[in-house]
Amino acid sequence: MTNITADRILILDFGSQYSQLIARRVREAGVYSEMYAYDISEEDIRNFNPKGIILSGGPESVHIEGSPRAPQVVFELGVPVLGICYGFQTMSEQLGGKVEAGVVHEFGYAKIDITHQDKLLHGIADENNQSQVWMSHGDKVARLPEGFVSTSSTPSCPFASASDENRKLYGVQFHPEVTHTAKGVELIANFVHKICGCGSEWNSDNIIEMRIAQLRQQIGDNKVLLGLSGGVDSSVVAALLHRAIGDQLTCVFVDNGLLRLNEGDQVMQMFGENMGIRVIRADAEERFLGALAGVTDPEAKRKIIGREFIEVFSEEARKLDGVKFLAQGTIYPDVIESAASKQGKAHVIKSHHNVGGLPDDLAFELVEPLRDLFKDEVRKLGVALGIPAHMIYRHPFPGPGLGVRILGEVKKEYADILRVADDIFMQELRASGWYDKTAQAFAVFQPVKSVGVVGDGRRYAWVIALRAVETVDFMTARFAHLPYELVDKISTRIMNEIRDVSRVVYDVSSKPPATIEWE
Repeated sequence: MTNITADRILILDFGSQYSQLIARRVREAGVYSEMYAYDISEEDIRNFNPKGIILSGGPESVHIEGSPRAPQVVFELGVPVLGICYGFQTMSEQLGGKVEAGVVHEFGYAKIDITHQDKLLHGIADENNQSQVWMSHGDKVARLPEGFVSTSSTPSCPFASASDENRKLYGVQFHPEVTHTAKGVELIANFVHKICGCGSEWNSDNIIEMRIAQLRQQIGDNKVLLGLSGGVDSSVVAALLHRAIGDQLTCVFVDNGLLRLNEGDQVMQMFGENMGIRVIRADAEERFLGALAGVTDPEAKRKIIGREFIEVFSEEARKLDGVKFLAQGTIYPDVIESAASKQGKAHVIKSHHNVGGLPDDLAFELVEPLRDLFKDEVRKLGVALGIPAHMIYRHPFPGPGLGVRILGEVKKEYADILRVADDIFMQELRASGWYDKTAQAFAVFQPVKSVGVVGDGRRYAWVIALRAVETVDFMTARFAHLPYELVDKISTRIMNEIRDVSRVVYDVSSKPPATIEWE
């Protein structure tokens, strides 16, 4: 089969909040990419053997002593280089140009006037030879290096983009990777295809074919164990492994009693009955709820849920003979976050991302078939593997489940009420078309009672809060401006259909200062 990672783009990260977006956009164009800190060694860059290199933006100023620089080998390899924002500035300085602090700082939308259409800007101009872009910079290039020509400008930025096409060096002061730049996707496609000469081999079908071959080679005739949660990542790992190794895979599904309405049965039906995957269901509701009794602190609840999961999973694993490998749903952003650069910019992988902390007697080798994929790629893979889109494109659900959506102590009564309320909320969001317009929505159980009136009598019952947000990256979010008629319908249904709820409130907090989840 074709080596679908032979055409590859290297992205050097200078600390921009948008760096991962660059890698995703390159992959959306059908080209494999990897991202490393800017201080990667020359040897590693040469060994990576990129068809092109992209220098990301970053928060620093090139004038600050010790500010990041691109390794000199980047400009000596003879492959095309695209510098974005800070990447353009450091490239200019390193090649003999000059960067100065801008009198006018540009943040937000801007119109560039395209003065020279090179290969990078091909096809992005409108009828007025302009294009809408997203700027985010203070410094700007004041003098171009020798051999460069200006290709676009704004009133306050004479070199909004520039290039030296003989050396295949390109720079843009704006961010083509963000959705606010109107033709950013086309610009990145121009770079990887027209300038770097890459094909479009990186797609779901090819990834599945490549990964199955790799998994069969790694696993051989051995057995694999997977902790199946019903979430996107573990579900896609299950489907991929099943296609690769069939009955050599055993999944353990720990039902902790904190799942959504009928979710346990749906997981068993989907993977066990429909797909023929061997799934062991560990019904541990009483065990989890017993361990959580009397506990109100959110972090303590998380730790208990995590600890109990490990113990239940380990008990089930010990019942199986001959298992050599443990499969995990680690994805590429987890890998990036946990990779320390020489600057020590490491971040610990969130605890619920993996089945870490297994006892020493369960010393499995790891299989991580998604570790080089972004979440949007994992979802596309899942659909291509036959998992229903409504499961793959569900809103995020926290690792501890309803344990962090029930404020205070967790009880079965509260979980049962919350499950039904949340299901009513989801039904109405889907029916109205608002489910896909929101990034995450859920109900929260409030451990307070409020007076209500039912018929001729008064009712003293629980309060449910509804939360729905709109966001692209989950780093910031605004509360979803749901129509009042829709909120009214959801509220009425919850109070009519759940006799233990007397009041429904809607959360109008944005992030920041609030978080998306309540706990």
